[in-house]
Amino acid sequence: MVRTLTKVMAELKAMGHEVDVVSPDQFPTFPLPTYPEIKLAIGAYEPVMERFKSFEPEAIHIATEGPIGLAARRICLEWKLPFTTSYHTRFPEYVSARLPLPLSAGYTYMRWFHKPSGRLMVATPTMRDELIRHGFRNISPWTRGVDTDVFRPRQEGEPDVFEGLARPIFLNVGRVAVEKNIEAFASLDLPGTKVIVGDGPQREELAEKYPDVVFTGAKFGEELGRYFACADVFCFPSLTDTFGLVILEAMAAGVPVAAFSAPGPIDIIPGSGAGVLAPGQTDGLREACLACLDIDHTAVRKFAEGFSWRACAEEFYKNLQPYPEPEKTRFWRRLRRLARLRRKPAA
Repeated sequence: MVRTLTKVMAELKAMGHEVDVVSPDQFPTFPLPTYPEIKLAIGAYEPVMERFKSFEPEAIHIATEGPIGLAARRICLEWKLPFTTSYHTRFPEYVSARLPLPLSAGYTYMRWFHKPSGRLMVATPTMRDELIRHGFRNISPWTRGVDTDVFRPRQEGEPDVFEGLARPIFLNVGRVAVEKNIEAFASLDLPGTKVIVGDGPQREELAEKYPDVVFTGAKFGEELGRYFACADVFCFPSLTDTFGLVILEAMAAGVPVAAFSAPGPIDIIPGSGAGVLAPGQTDGLREACLACLDIDHTAVRKFAEGFSWRACAEEFYKNLQPYPEPEKTRFWRRLRRLARLRRKPAA
């Protein structure tokens, strides 16, 4: 999600738009229980309100359902500002995997949060259909892109980051956390070597339980691109992602993808010639990984070249609900006047 938003903001700026991002690193934070790597902002309401007043946005997008998103949502409702939201993670499934809470509780909260949104953006048709079944509305598509310069096939003469490891290399990249279903990959009986790139709260536990798996820690940018490019097969076992950007990054590196039949993979892989789906969500992943060894890497790269960040940003912008210029000008002028009146001392 962070990579998607970062790329889209950069593209919007290149298209001539002015963008202001409110993020947790601008606030005091506390660690999310059971997941200390994720920081939750403290006291976001007043600072977010001041940012709105100073920036005077024409359109507002709320990307997450945490404290900052709640503050922005409250302000938009109080001021009658239109806004959009997006659904990046299967939050109810994520919470249910970590805490003794039923899925229904998570979906009740998510419906409440997104209900006032003018448009709820989702990455895939499968995710759209699933949310409709759970009672969501105003859903619009917002696809993803991939950087085909950073994520590209390994060229002749370039070093192999997996030198010395038994081939084939089966790779997974992402947060090492229970909601990512990493153990489904780590436990597979596969030839060669299984490599997991990333960090997270489950890394130590899985490294101890599966000593045959190589854990490299987190990698970024060009270095991460080399890990993709030097792999033989990418395995994506997650059942909770709404898209799975790493799927496109692997394909851009020319690496075929094996995955369960879950939202994200089921919208990308069938008919692509760039990967193999397991028949369900509990078994068949080993067979899918082995079948990927026979896929032409050149065809995988060609499929990934059909995705771009510019197209992703243009679709995002189309989904926004900006104020018409005269209405926007009147609104912020009126708000500034009210602020001056509040500051004026009583006679």
